[in-house]
Amino acid sequence: MLKSIVIVTISVLNLAPAEEAYRDYLGYTTVERGRLSAEITATWDARGMENREYLLMQPASGAEVYLRFVENPTTESHVAMTTHGWNATELLVEDPDEMADRLADSPFETIGPPKNLWAAPDAPRAMQVRGPAGEVLYLTRNHRFTYDTFVDRVFIMVVAGPSISELDDYYAKKTGLAVGDASPFPITVVSKAQGLPPDTTYPLAIATVSQEFLIELDEYPAAIEARPVEQGYLPPGTSMVSFEVADLDAFDIVWRAQPGALNEKPYAGRRAAVTVGPAGEWLELIETE
Repeated sequence: MLKSIVIVTISVLNLAPAEEAYRDYLGYTTVERGRLSAEITATWDARGMENREYLLMQPASGAEVYLRFVENPTTESHVAMTTHGWNATELLVEDPDEMADRLADSPFETIGPPKNLWAAPDAPRAMQVRGPAGEVLYLTRNHRFTYDTFVDRVFIMVVAGPSISELDDYYAKKTGLAVGDASPFPITVVSKAQGLPPDTTYPLAIATVSQEFLIELDEYPAAIEARPVEQGYLPPGTSMVSFEVADLDAFDIVWRAQPGALNEKPYAGRRAAVTVGPAGEWLELIETE
């Protein structure tokens, strides 16, 4: 029922550092900027975000998969990978090792050096960085894809919650995705963020949106808490992921507010609505027509 990832919304305190970093080091281009309208914040049920500045950035490949940065004062104390919700954005890159060299003296802090994700000749190779607003990016070479640009679009979104079975159930039954079996997997950057031994493993499953997009489902330890969300505002950090769908009315889910037609790019008059998943993650669903 989810067709593709369209927008990843990231909360920042100031737009300028994010725009400069993603432009200068990742080759992203700003394709729209402005202030959030009353219509869009009403659809999100986030009235405190009205008139906040935002910008929309697109990869150099021209893929219509956007990063949307919004000014959100509640994000100041957020630390990625220490609460439930959307915790990382995975971008396709041609060469993680060269990427590490490019980012050595940049606003992106390397928190995980390039390495193969498992032992196989064709295994994905990835590194992890923390961006200028504290957001976490995975920068991954996946041999299933060809690369027309050094840094490309979003490939995977990572969501974490207290129960892998609840995540599996939600994404299989409520959003219609095929979800693989969970297995224990070491995630070093998560362990580092949470002060745990580096060999700690986490139940991890993959939900397939399409051949182009995946969602990684992680179960965090019992001591990890829900992400605080201030009334009227987007969640801090990686706030929301927007997916294209054929028909909003086909979903048996509770919306934060009534679906509405929005005019900002890339909505183009299409209806959208926001729901909240089992880990407190916000999903925005946008009709294809």
